[in-house]
Amino acid sequence: MAVMIPFNNPYIPEKALAYIKESLEQGHLSGDGCFSKKCSAWLEERIECRKALLTPSGSAALEMAALLADIRPGDEVIMPSFAYPSTANAFVLRGGVPVFVDIRPDTCNLDGSKIEAAITGRTRAIVPLHYAGIPCEMDTIMELAEKHGLLVIEDTAQSVLSHYKRRPAGSIGHLAALSFHETKNLMSGEGGALLINDPRFIARAEILREKGTDRVRYLKGEVDKYTWIDIGSSYLMNELTAALLLAQFEAADETTARRVSLWREYQQAFSQLEKSNKALRPSLPIDCTTNGHIYYLILSGPEERRALIGRLRDDGIEATFHYVPLHSSPAGKKFGCVSGDLSNTDRISGSLVRLPLWPGMEKDQERVIAAVVRALGD
Repeated sequence: MAVMIPFNNPYIPEKALAYIKESLEQGHLSGDGCFSKKCSAWLEERIECRKALLTPSGSAALEMAALLADIRPGDEVIMPSFAYPSTANAFVLRGGVPVFVDIRPDTCNLDGSKIEAAITGRTRAIVPLHYAGIPCEMDTIMELAEKHGLLVIEDTAQSVLSHYKRRPAGSIGHLAALSFHETKNLMSGEGGALLINDPRFIARAEILREKGTDRVRYLKGEVDKYTWIDIGSSYLMNELTAALLLAQFEAADETTARRVSLWREYQQAFSQLEKSNKALRPSLPIDCTTNGHIYYLILSGPEERRALIGRLRDDGIEATFHYVPLHSSPAGKKFGCVSGDLSNTDRISGSLVRLPLWPGMEKDQERVIAAVVRALGD
């Protein structure tokens, strides 16, 4: 039997081990050392944000965003139901109420035309998730936020180095969260970053991240001692993780180019499947670029998806579904509410299948393509 092609295979740059060794030798491991500072500087330059703070995970970055947004019990936060639980959890932990809105059928992103109907007197923020490396329609979302006095917190976990109208994803909202989980394009095993575009949040973010203390001011020499002055937690990434992440950042352009090349190869190869109504391909808006994070196909329903995943598994290829809609999950029903019709969410979540996509699988991609065409052509 052929060797299994995994769905994901984390890419480890050559410099990673040397940087981790250097971090150990320096003896500063707890965070905000030289590797963390270099990573933050890279993010601030490439994503064009005012401040980038590394965190232990993307979930932690979202939790910090919820704290900075001052989410309180009963406050409502608009977001897609087609999302990972972390997107909602960050706000539920503060007593917030996720308000689930439907997604667009072409990009699987939050549908900007359905947001305003979900806004009430309790709404505090909008959380657009840039799905699969393709940015949301941010002009519409920012205009609505300004009109109604709301914050925009971009869930950019999947979209580092993607662009909307030449602006990096994560640089447009007031705040944004990145993930460097091992499944992401740039990864450190676990890890994340809070991106701050509105400068009024910078000072408090530094306090929240340091257990609610003004330790950052102390390290800058602005106070002679630091003390507890606000709520907060331990939101620093450790230096070993930052060392691995820096190696990822330095290889980011190559990694992204390889992923985008694989994405385009899939997109071209499956055009005939779409023409013959066997599957729908991703849609990339003309004003967006993708980082090639995910390549998916949307089939006619759950049975067809189950059959394709099974056929591919038999051929030694690992493919998978994606999100179970938050509004239909036990916690979603308990903590959230629904605005309007979510038929796109329900249909797409039941029929979307993700294919393997990672740097290094170039030699195996034709095998995946052939297996998909064979399975759907039968």
